[in-house]
Amino acid sequence: MKNFLIKKYFILIFLITFIVVSLNIQINSQTIPLNSTEPTFAADIITKIEDAWQNQYNTYFQTNFPNKGMTGDAIAQELLAIQQKSRKNPAVLWARSNPENLELFLIMPGKEAIRRTIPEANQLKLSQVIRSFLAEISQVNSSNQYLNLGQQLHNWLIAPIEKDLQANKIDTLILCLGERLRSLPFPALYDGKQFLIEKYSLARIPGFNLTEISQGNLSSAKVLAMGASEFKEQPALPGVAIELDAIIKTPWNGKSVLNQGFTVDNLKSLRQKEPFQILHLATHANFQPGDPSQSYIQFADRKLTLANLGELNLNNPPVELLVLSACQTAVGDKEVELGFSGLALQAGVKSALASFWSVSDAGTLALMSEFYQRLKSTLNKADALQQTQIAMIRGQVYLQSGKLISPRGNVALPDILSGSKEEDLSHPFYWAGFSLIGSPS
Repeated sequence: MKNFLIKKYFILIFLITFIVVSLNIQINSQTIPLNSTEPTFAADIITKIEDAWQNQYNTYFQTNFPNKGMTGDAIAQELLAIQQKSRKNPAVLWARSNPENLELFLIMPGKEAIRRTIPEANQLKLSQVIRSFLAEISQVNSSNQYLNLGQQLHNWLIAPIEKDLQANKIDTLILCLGERLRSLPFPALYDGKQFLIEKYSLARIPGFNLTEISQGNLSSAKVLAMGASEFKEQPALPGVAIELDAIIKTPWNGKSVLNQGFTVDNLKSLRQKEPFQILHLATHANFQPGDPSQSYIQFADRKLTLANLGELNLNNPPVELLVLSACQTAVGDKEVELGFSGLALQAGVKSALASFWSVSDAGTLALMSEFYQRLKSTLNKADALQQTQIAMIRGQVYLQSGKLISPRGNVALPDILSGSKEEDLSHPFYWAGFSLIGSPS
């Protein structure tokens, strides 16, 4: 009888252990997708995110943008093809802010989708840190608090995928961002030693299926540089004349138009005569709350609203790069975010370069002059912007004795700017707000 009871006891222990182990396996199998890395689940969510965000852009711009309809696996293969053709290693990062967490999705060339969730970065905390970060870096002051805030954002947005990026030698990060993140200046995220832009070239897109991401051909591109230095109802931009002059001179071939000739009709006429692949507009460009009719680019004769941007016919012949060098963006507003991040999409151009906040004339001149020099040597938009921003971070581009000093040569400043007290341009205010929208190459 005693032996029977002992056997019964061991059988009972075995059954309890088996049930506990089975439950644990079941729980773990259910939580794998929620924890981060189940590939099929992540790819399915990316498809839903792409569709949902396209609906947002379609609604905002009151149109129906073409959708490539690529799944997660197809995106991975597309990135692999880009890698093989360009010798760049791009990855796409989708980030969305939820009330309870932050979600990151990553696809690398030829790899299955990866998912990471960050519960501590819930919507409230993330929004608070972003607001504080923007307030710190969108002005120049003596505080270095932006480094701490930038590091917190890096810990949430980049650190969870950093090992994957490093293991796959990713050098280009394409950002597809949701609400509250679309106006975040990613170049200034900080890991404690480096800014993010020092590690990766960056481009932001409204959606992978909404963007043509392919190797561009800028080797023989010509620049049409237009702008105005004086306005009836807007502040003057005294650096515009020298900015345009610096852009079209060697190594770029191009044409510049200043003040009275800077009209919508003249731009269209010039483009009909010659297919300029790069269009540089040195003028006020404002992204404002409300529908696209509230945001505009200021021409000499009138304002061209974001809603009417298609009037320029920049997709026929196609423009490789549209540059707006004097932007003012009401960051933090969800409609403004859609307008800014959808700029290249709405304009019908492959890529656009614009800024989140209005940078000083001297600072803008410095960045733009350096960018075009770098672009001619790299022929890659994201790389050229990255190299320019790194040069400014490291103090290689600065102002001194009425001149703009850079590794590429010196430029004399106009009299109105030559007395500027700005010399050190390493603060993120001068470089972090400029963002490439659309294809990185």
